[in-house]
Amino acid sequence: MGRGTPVVTVAVRVLRASVLPLALIGLTALAGVVLGRVYAGGLLTWLVVGAAAGSVLVSVAARRLPSWLVAPVSVAAMAGWTLWSLRLAATRAELPGDLLEVTADAARNGIPRLLTAMIPVEPTPDTVLVPVVAAWLAGLTGAEVALRTGRVLLGYLPAAGLYAAALYVVGPNAEPALGSTLAFVAVAALGLATPTRTAAGGGDPTAELTPRVRAAVRLRLATSAALGVALVVGLVALLGPVVAQQVDGRPVDPRRYVEPPQVQTLDENPLIRISGWALHPEQKLLDVSTQRLDAPPADAPPEADPAADTARSVRIRLAVLSDYDGVTWRVGATYRNAGRILPAATAARDSTVRTVRQQISVAELSGRLLPAVATPREVSGARVAYDPASGTLIRPEGLTPGLRYTVTSAEERPDQNLLASANVPAGDEVARVLRVADGVPDPMRRLATQLAEENGAPYARASAIEQFLAEHYRVVADAPSGHAYPNLGFFLFGPRNGGGQEGTSEQFAAAFAVLGRLSGLPTRVVVGFRTSGQGPVLAGDAYAWPEVLFDGLGWVAFDPLPRPNDEPRPVEEDFRPTPEDPPPSEAPAPTAEPSAAPEPATAADAPPGSDGVSTPVLVAGGSGGLLLVVGALLLTLLAMRRSLTRSRLVRGDPGQRIAGAWREVTDALRLAGRPVGDDLAATEVAGHARQTLADARAATIGDDTTANSDAVASTGGTAAADASSPAVDELAALLNQVGFAPGAATPEQAARAAEVATAYVSTLRSARPWWRRLLWSVHPTPLRRARRSPR
Repeated sequence: MGRGTPVVTVAVRVLRASVLPLALIGLTALAGVVLGRVYAGGLLTWLVVGAAAGSVLVSVAARRLPSWLVAPVSVAAMAGWTLWSLRLAATRAELPGDLLEVTADAARNGIPRLLTAMIPVEPTPDTVLVPVVAAWLAGLTGAEVALRTGRVLLGYLPAAGLYAAALYVVGPNAEPALGSTLAFVAVAALGLATPTRTAAGGGDPTAELTPRVRAAVRLRLATSAALGVALVVGLVALLGPVVAQQVDGRPVDPRRYVEPPQVQTLDENPLIRISGWALHPEQKLLDVSTQRLDAPPADAPPEADPAADTARSVRIRLAVLSDYDGVTWRVGATYRNAGRILPAATAARDSTVRTVRQQISVAELSGRLLPAVATPREVSGARVAYDPASGTLIRPEGLTPGLRYTVTSAEERPDQNLLASANVPAGDEVARVLRVADGVPDPMRRLATQLAEENGAPYARASAIEQFLAEHYRVVADAPSGHAYPNLGFFLFGPRNGGGQEGTSEQFAAAFAVLGRLSGLPTRVVVGFRTSGQGPVLAGDAYAWPEVLFDGLGWVAFDPLPRPNDEPRPVEEDFRPTPEDPPPSEAPAPTAEPSAAPEPATAADAPPGSDGVSTPVLVAGGSGGLLLVVGALLLTLLAMRRSLTRSRLVRGDPGQRIAGAWREVTDALRLAGRPVGDDLAATEVAGHARQTLADARAATIGDDTTANSDAVASTGGTAAADASSPAVDELAALLNQVGFAPGAATPEQAARAAEVATAYVSTLRSARPWWRRLLWSVHPTPLRRARRSPR
């Protein structure tokens, strides 16, 4: 019995001594439990528990070491645990790169990616680094304060702060943490209730004091306890109602204060890239390998995909554009950093879902938008950000040649049999894709009304718009970019021999979407690629298509492009603006058909004093009116030309003004009868401009009828030409700077470009014959080219 007593005493002391370290581990680990609720899987929770246990146990093992030596030892252990955690997370997430590269990226982007990551957050190096390091430091600080100095409450503060930070990061993205909070309070109370130190004799520590001193000590302890209890009761009474009112409140989400990854300006409206890609159809953008993981069931309904092509069965989506302000279609998406597994969206009720897996290698595609078949569910090989509303992806670091990634998508196919009777949704939920910006041209609105009146059902309306565009318009690769209301109006109703009624898929998709919204259909525009699913994806495969949202079927794609070899019919055959009814006073009265044609009366037979107008007066009036019309037309052209020059040289940023100055020079060459092709470099155009000016001056000097006067003027004119020619080279250099370094141009360089362009145009104009100088300022060619928005 006597031998067992020391063993029991030692066991009790060890048990009591272990309670506080275990409480510290538990308090710190509970922060990981709370934070792990917004993570996918349990890896983050176990890593935080390991950090909590490791930090406290290192402090317990190093209690006999000097206090200044414990922190370096613990930090070294923390570095080892953190590196192992990052490697494990990178392996689980299948991220490329060595440990040093992964660690450096996580250290740079840990906090912003943690606050911009999509829920549930995948445990990747950048999303686990901050919680693991914070848990280790909290455990180290709490253990040193509580175990070495004996200040238990003060030692609880790091763990309590970490727990509060975890609750704040989670915010409203998980259920209230009532269970873990009660566990936190219970563990803290257990650590406080268990004594960690006993007196040498195991009895009352005040037993050796004199009765008087012992009574004073006990009175002081009782007083302190009473004051502490009173303080706690007062705080509970004061703060209890406030805390109770917040139980049902919605926590603040810290993600609202952090800007998510953004797309570049070029990616915000990729629709404008269609025309550029169409001019270089052989440019290789991607390499694709497609695998369908599940075959359609035997009893599945036939596919309903109006945009499908038998030779090109796979549509790879690049961007979804839902916002239109009458000028530009925009993505308008909010991207959140995501892991490999993306949030699963609910498929449309009456659609068939198939799984498609693609391996994609980036060649010359630029920007941040990441191509994928709709709708992506899993991405490996690239760090991505995801917008659930549109189902599109971006790579925040941007696309680079050689980037290879694998994406698994859930491809939805609607039931064709249900399309004819399907309705379209309405209300605030789809207001964004029903909004029609102000300024719709009247002919476009009348066309939409005509198509809607002839077709009542939503699908019939959409098919009518699709058929109208396919039958009346032509696809041309060199059509200028543009989808604002004026561009669409010219595309729909412009003269066929003047560039109207033809365009790229940009105009077809944009016109369909606007006409659809005017007809009450929720529409959007999608930019992507139409391929066979295997091999290279070229710039010529890029195109845009419209989609319409149907109840129970989701977004259904349409293809308004004309079929190959189909000759479009004139728009006037099927669309004529309804003439207004003439007023009653102007309505022609019915007359009886004469039995015989009356004899024409001559002027000589007219009775004197008749009210008829004489022929000279009619001729004079008609000639004067014609002169007035011609004069008004010339003045209008002059004003429009001057307004065009002013907008090019004065308005916009420096880069736009330099480009405008260059267009003034190329327009001047065209007016001089020496146009340049779009395939020439800027330096080649500058050489052409110098030669044109020299030839013009030589022709002027060689005119025998004005040889004497030109001999005097030739000295100044030649000097002006010599001064302007090198300046054209300077303007070409500024244009190249704008092209290769956007945003680097300065206002001073823009002003210099305007000065060079003005001097060159004036010099070239003065070298033309006098009658050509008169026509120079009113020639409409620059206005037509500006309307086509030359690149």
